[in-house]
Amino acid sequence: MYTYVARQPILDLSKNTIGYELLFRDGPKNTFPLVEAEEATSRLLSDHFLSSYCNATNDKLGFVNFPQQSLLNLVPTLFNPDNLVVEILEDCIPSPELLVAIKRLAKLGYKLALDDFEPNPDWTPFLPYIDIIKFDMRTMPILKAKLFIRHCEKYNIKFLAEKVETYEEFEQAKEAGFTYFQGYFFSKPEMLQQRAIQPNQLAIIQLYQEISAPSVDFNTVEKYITQDVSLSYKLLRFVNSSSIIDKPITSFKQALVYLGETKLRQFVSLVAVAHATQHKPQSLYTLSIHRARLCELIVTKTDIELEPSQAFLVGLFSLLEPLLDQPLETLIQHLPISIEIKQALTERKGLLGKLILAIESYEKADWSVVAECCRSLNITEKEFTACYKESAKWVDEIAK
Repeated sequence: MYTYVARQPILDLSKNTIGYELLFRDGPKNTFPLVEAEEATSRLLSDHFLSSYCNATNDKLGFVNFPQQSLLNLVPTLFNPDNLVVEILEDCIPSPELLVAIKRLAKLGYKLALDDFEPNPDWTPFLPYIDIIKFDMRTMPILKAKLFIRHCEKYNIKFLAEKVETYEEFEQAKEAGFTYFQGYFFSKPEMLQQRAIQPNQLAIIQLYQEISAPSVDFNTVEKYITQDVSLSYKLLRFVNSSSIIDKPITSFKQALVYLGETKLRQFVSLVAVAHATQHKPQSLYTLSIHRARLCELIVTKTDIELEPSQAFLVGLFSLLEPLLDQPLETLIQHLPISIEIKQALTERKGLLGKLILAIESYEKADWSVVAECCRSLNITEKEFTACYKESAKWVDEIAK
C-alpha cells in the first residue's frame, strides 16, 4: 500500500521557498479524496509525519489544514512546533472554545495561520495570536486585502497571497503588502508517493479501550503496541519528534513513560482515526513479530548478556526495509535508538547483530551460519530451535 501527499511551495518576496502546504491525497491522481476533513488531516499527519523517513517539506515549514475538532482536541500538540504551521480552516467557527485552543497553541510556540480568510469582526479576538493570514486572490479583491493589511499593522501578522497565477498578480500582491505567495505562477502541487505500513485493526481497538480507561495501564498498552510493527515504529518516531527525550530509547515501556497519559491518548487516537478503514497487515508484519518474540525468548532463556526489550526491538525492526520499501539506514536514523541497536540492524554487529543473523539464516535453512551464530551467542542449536517453535506458537495465538 502507498500513501500520497500533494505539496505546493510557499515563497517569500525574493521567491525563496519558505515552506510547503501539504494536502492529503488517497491516490496518484492529484485530486482531493472523498473523505471527511478530520480523517484527511489525521491520515496526512500519521502517514507523513510518523510513518517514514520521507521529508515532504525538505526541512522547511509544513502548512497543514486543521478542522475545528482537531484544533479543539489540540491535535497539533502531537508534533514539533518548529516546522509546523497550523492552518485554521475557513469553515471553522470563531467560538470561545476555539479561542481557548488557539491561545494554548500560541503559548506553546505553534505558528498559526487563518486559511482563505474573510474579514469578520468575530475573528478580531484571535488576531493577536495569528502569525499568518492567507487571502485567496480569486475571491478577495486586491484593494480590500490592501486595506485589511494596513488595518492589521498593529499585529505581528504576515500575509500570504494564495492562487497567484500571473506575474501581474504577483506584483499587485507585493504592492498591497503581501510577503508570502502561493499559486500556479510559481508551481502546481507536486505529488509525492511512499510506501505505508498500517497497524493491525485489533491492536487499534484494544489500544482505544485502554486509553479510554480513567487510568492508563502502561504495561497493557506496551503489550498491544509491541504486537504491531507499524504502531511500534510510529511510536518511536513520535517520541523522537516531540523533543522530549534526552537519551536513546531502549524499550517501548520507556517511550510510553516519556509520553505520559495525555500525549499517549492523543497519539493512539490520531493513529486510530487515520487507519480506521485500512486493510489488514501483510505476512511481513507477522514475520516481524515472530522475529521480535524469538529474539526476546533467546535472550530470556539463555545466558546471553542482553536486555530482552532491546532484543525484541531489533527483531521487530529487522524487516522495516521491505515493509516501507526504503533504505533501512535512512529509516532508523529518525529513531531514538542506541548505536548498538542501529549497528545490529544495519551491519549485524555485536551480539544483537549475531542474534538477528542467526534468525535470518534459520529462515533460509542456512544451517552452517546458524551453527556459527549459536557458538558466538553461547547457546545450543537445540535451545535455538526450541525458542523458535515457542515464538511461532505465540504468534499463532496472537493471530487467533
